[in-house]
Amino acid sequence: MFPELNNLLNTTPDRVEQGKLTVLCDAKTDGSFLVHHFLSFYLKANCKVCFVAFIQSFSHYNIVGQKLMSVIKLFSTDYGQVRIAPPHCGLSSWFCWVGGHSLISCQGVSLTVARERGQLVFLEGLKSSVDIFFQTQEEPHPLQFLREASAGSLQPLYEFVREALKPVDHGEATWRCPVLLVDDLSVLLSLGLGAVAVLDFIHYCRATVCWELKGNVVALVHDRGDAEDEENDILLNGLSHQSHLILRAEGLATGFCKDVHGQLRILWRRPSQPTAQRDRSLTYQYKIQDKTVSFFAKGMSPAVL
Repeated sequence: MFPELNNLLNTTPDRVEQGKLTVLCDAKTDGSFLVHHFLSFYLKANCKVCFVAFIQSFSHYNIVGQKLMSVIKLFSTDYGQVRIAPPHCGLSSWFCWVGGHSLISCQGVSLTVARERGQLVFLEGLKSSVDIFFQTQEEPHPLQFLREASAGSLQPLYEFVREALKPVDHGEATWRCPVLLVDDLSVLLSLGLGAVAVLDFIHYCRATVCWELKGNVVALVHDRGDAEDEENDILLNGLSHQSHLILRAEGLATGFCKDVHGQLRILWRRPSQPTAQRDRSLTYQYKIQDKTVSFFAKGMSPAVL
């Protein structure tokens, strides 16, 4: 989770909006850092997360999640460096000197712990796609469409999401709200599905997760910039029309720069309002560092100043 991005979005894990569709889009750059942000954000917010991942393995997301650092609080101490790792909270925590006797607490997310305690349901698309072809499936599989001659239905995947996020019994742990995270929808087009089928899947997920369960949906999609790729354009435009928040990561028009890795356009939308009243946008440039991402106004990079 990146604290600076939370500040730009005016949100914290203690204040989670519900019933929202957030679209993550990248154009001529890698927007996966946004996926890692929202994954750790919702886990720290004590939300039940169903993560459908088509791009990377579970271990990849877990390693990145543990590296991400977020500022928690400052306090004084007379002791040296301390390290703790509470086994029950799904967070790996440590403390380091900030100056004098002040310490700063930083936390990373352990996906392994979150999955073991039932907070995270993870569908590993890379592994599951292999199982579909080489193992006999006695029950319907979320990626059943891969074995069908005419790929077109994502109903088994929707049923998987609905089952993963349905309200739990009173004897189980309770979570703040359910969240569906998809990385990324463009892969479904590459696997032979049409844009209409993917949009139908998101529509049903919104109806269940956002409206019925009062949760959120976050999905990444690529903007390939190819005028001839009509299916990708239909998918991107359809998602944008339904969304409440769009985060679009773009490469710099001037090319590579070691101190500025790209720019992030943030568009807040209110679909029910007239066009003139519903949209508000801001643009920032960013630099991806080892354990966080820093954001700044265009032309205000510390390297430039």
